[in-house]
Amino acid sequence: MHKLFSYKISLFFLIACCLSAHSQVLRKRTTLLMGGRFDISIVDKDSISAEKNIDEVIAEITRIENLISDWKPTSQVSEVNQNAGIKPVKVDREVFELTKRAIKLSEITNGGFDISFAAMDRIWKFDGSMTEMPSGDAIKKSVEKVGYKNIILDSTESTIFLKLKGMKIGFGALGEGYATDKCRAMMIAKGVQAGIINGSGDMSTWGKQPNGKDWKIGITNPFKPEKILVAIPLKEGAVTTSGSYEKFVVFNGKRYSHIINPATGYPATGLCSVTVFGPNAETANGLSTSMMVLGQKEGLLLLQKFPDYSCILITDKGKIVKSKNFPYKL
Repeated sequence: MHKLFSYKISLFFLIACCLSAHSQVLRKRTTLLMGGRFDISIVDKDSISAEKNIDEVIAEITRIENLISDWKPTSQVSEVNQNAGIKPVKVDREVFELTKRAIKLSEITNGGFDISFAAMDRIWKFDGSMTEMPSGDAIKKSVEKVGYKNIILDSTESTIFLKLKGMKIGFGALGEGYATDKCRAMMIAKGVQAGIINGSGDMSTWGKQPNGKDWKIGITNPFKPEKILVAIPLKEGAVTTSGSYEKFVVFNGKRYSHIINPATGYPATGLCSVTVFGPNAETANGLSTSMMVLGQKEGLLLLQKFPDYSCILITDKGKIVKSKNFPYKL
């Protein structure tokens, strides 16, 4: 799945290896899915059960990928895109509801988040080849097919229609978080004691480590990557990070990130990374992406509308800012 909005910074989960008296075992596996890396850790009663449950997690992520990945021509999202400006496409209720939630976030952010960003022309280059900024006309033209208000949903028929030919939707800024949440819910329903599903830096956690301690998520400062900024304990929660510290250009002394504002076509400026904590990885994922686009002031105002979520921001200058409700000292 294309990362249309942001480069996901890998977070670190710190696992103590000693086992408790309950004879729990921890099994881990890494795989590539949805265009990125998934690290799956399961705590279970024995190795066979843990490995079987990891298989089920991988199967579930694969199922979701086959539904919503816009680069897979057989996915339902690809069918929606192929019929842009032509006709509505009937989709599974799961895809419909995910799209509905994405549009709601688009409304809340006034287009700072927009799943139709997939149709944007890639006029900005962050591989070192760009020597001057694109023209204002080129930037305006690059987003002429972007606009969540041109996505028509029919709840009765469960259809999605993109009004403009050439429009596209994509879930690169929500997909991994959604998948990790779904897998966590599936494992909890099965009675699996604990685990972490980490999709390219979008994590869903539940339960405790085999030694009875909480999982700990280590956050790094992009300006000092060799050092952990803070280690946050998580019981049943989620954390996501969006950032731009590796992909950017500088013109006239101003730093432009590879994260583009879908409402304007201009790169986001001001923030280097955003890490959001809360109960749900899909929501945290959407918030971290939106806050990168909106910037520090507007991003923190947005977060106030979601009181169950808190954040750490790192500015382009290396300043560390946390939301008022962030519960830990840095």
